[in-house]
Amino acid sequence: MNNQYARRREVFCGNTCHDLKRFWEREIGKQTYYRESEEYRLGRSALRKLREEWKQRLETKLRLRNNPDETERRANVGHAAG
Repeated sequence: MNNQYARRREVFCGNTCHDLKRFWEREIGKQTYYRESEEYRLGRSALRKLREEWKQRLETKLRLRNNPDETERRANVGHAAG
């Protein structure tokens, strides 16, 4: 009698487990595709480049504001070259 139940469980679990595995593999594949698509889209976005440019501009302004001597030196170098 135990053997009969074990066989039924194997048949039921075999099909069900395979279907569940296939279902989750598809779901994982979809999520991976969506994530990679979004990363690619963001990589091509101009927003990242603009943010980096603005960050560099602000850092330069802060550096010049904190070091007024450097600003003066740059102005003198510009006059000497011209």
